[in-house]
Formats: sequence, C-alpha cells, structure tokens
Amino acid sequence: MRIAVFSAKPYDRAFLDAANQEGAHQIRYLEARLSAETAVLAEGHDAVCAFVNDELGRANLEALAGRGVRLVALRCAGFNNVDLAAAEALGVRVARVPAYSPHAVAEHAVALMLTLNRQIHRAYNRVREGNFRLDGLLGFDLHGKRVGVIGTGKIGEIVCRILSGFGCDVVAQDVAPNPACEALGVRYVPFDELFSTSHIVTLHCPLSPRTHHLIDARAIAAMRRGVTIVNTSRGAVVDTRAVLKGLKSGQVGDLGLDVYEEEADLFFEDLSDRAIADDMFARLLTFPNVLITGHQGFFTREAMTAIAETTMANVTAFERTGRAMHEVSIEKAAN
Repeated sequence: MRIAVFSAKPYDRAFLDAANQEGAHQIRYLEARLSAETAVLAEGHDAVCAFVNDELGRANLEALAGRGVRLVALRCAGFNNVDLAAAEALGVRVARVPAYSPHAVAEHAVALMLTLNRQIHRAYNRVREGNFRLDGLLGFDLHGKRVGVIGTGKIGEIVCRILSGFGCDVVAQDVAPNPACEALGVRYVPFDELFSTSHIVTLHCPLSPRTHHLIDARAIAAMRRGVTIVNTSRGAVVDTRAVLKGLKSGQVGDLGLDVYEEEADLFFEDLSDRAIADDMFARLLTFPNVLITGHQGFFTREAMTAIAETTMANVTAFERTGRAMHEVSIEKAAN
C-alpha cells in the first residue's frame, strides 16, 4: 500500500522503515502536520499514518477520502483527534496502536514524581553553576505516602506496581476496578477521598467528555494543600487555568506534565529561536515547582519498535482483508 506519514520525524522514519519488512509498503514521509491545508499531500495514497496532534475532523477526513485514502493508521493509542462518526460514514477505516510499552509511560510518570519531590531538576542546574547549597531542595520519603492513581488500565496498573514497591499507600479511581491492582492492595475510593487524602495524584485515563478538565478548580480545592499532580495521559484532562491558580495559591505544591491541553502548536517542534506565544504555557514555565516534558513518556526504544510494528501490521492486515488488526469504531470507543 501507499502510505503518507504525517508529522514524521527522523526517528519515525527509522522505526517505520525497520518495521516495513522487505519494503512491502511504499512510504512517503511528510514533516507537515495533517491539517486542512496539508490533506492534499495525501493525493495518490491508500492510507495515512497520523500522530496525536494531526487533525482528523470531518472536513479533513472528507478531503482524504476524496483523494482515495481508505485507512487512517494512528501510530498512537489515543484517538480523540478523530471524528469516528465521519470516518464510518465515509468508509474510512481507523486503526490504532492500543498498547506499545505501558512500562515506558508508567516509568516516566514515576520519574516526574521523583524528580519533583527531590528537586533533581533544580539541583542539577545548581551544581553546574557551582552552587552546592541544599536550601530549597527538601523532599519527603515516598515510602508510606498516599498516591492516588486515576485510571488503572495497563499503564495505571504498572504505576500501581511501581509505587507499591516503594511502599506507598496506593488508592485508585476508575470506572471499573482492575483485579490485578486490587491484588496488590490498591483500594478503589471515591474521588473526594482520593483528592483529599493523596499526597500525589497521577493521571492515566483517556480523554473523553467525562474526563475533560477532570482536574478543575473544584477538584484542586478538594485536594490536600501542597499536593503533587502528575499528568502523562492527555493534556485536556487538566484545566490549565485552574492549576495555575492552584500553583499561585500554594494549593498545588508541584506539577509534572508530559502533556498539555494546547500542545499541538508546541510539542515535537524546535521553538528555541522564538518566543512562546502561548501565555498560559509561558506562565507555567515561570514556576520552579513545575516540570514539563514534551510528550516524551512513550519515547523508548521498546515502545517505538512496538508502535512501528503494530502500525505496519495494521496496514498489512487491511491490505489483505480489508480490516485492520486494531480498528477503532464508534461502538468500540463507547465501550
């Protein structure tokens, strides 16, 4: 099949080429993000390969379908950027990578917790400047502290395992309890209890109407004063305006983000030669107790290999049978 890969970076090319066994598919790599202006670049291709910030609303899907595209192969797990109803009506199949390396994201989330708690990011800069004072670097033992895990799918489950190994008291919230987490001693509690008693709140839930701005002003007000919030799920799960107010008041003690609700114009690009136009993001960067990484939680060798191999397997299955291995439909999304 002929595949147009949008938002392609050098590392995407390396891993997708390796997974495209014997050159079975013709791949064209495009640095441009998929948008209304760039959809024309899919002309003559059977499939497009898209990432988290590519735009796949109705208008763009119509433009793709009109140019012969029959498959959207997402090289990610999330599909909140796709109008599934429009895709179904247009006869365009949508496939994703449901699991690549849940360890990658889980370990990154815990790395953010540890870095913020022990002020490693600040200590690193101090030592490089010859400043070896410890003032302002005081942390706390993670052992014995309560951590609230919101979302206990594959990633959340591994977070629970890691934190249990640290000796944390882990509580959780999900629409359906995970027996593997319960076997670890994780207790499922109401949101109010999770917020009011957790020293750290870590987010591992998908973005949906139910979870959009789940962490808002009301939720933050219900949390322990000085709480650490970590988000490695989807940016819009956190209301940025609300968390900024929480940081200013001291209600939020530390904030670790690998995702941001307006990240599409920022992440995965080199903007070091210009001013950040996003005022809220710029304000976040002024806080010493805020640590932001640019959506790199998934970025391990193992995860990238799995993403590329599953993406190519979806394309190959579609070519042979008309159905991808891991298709997403309105019905499946609802469940």
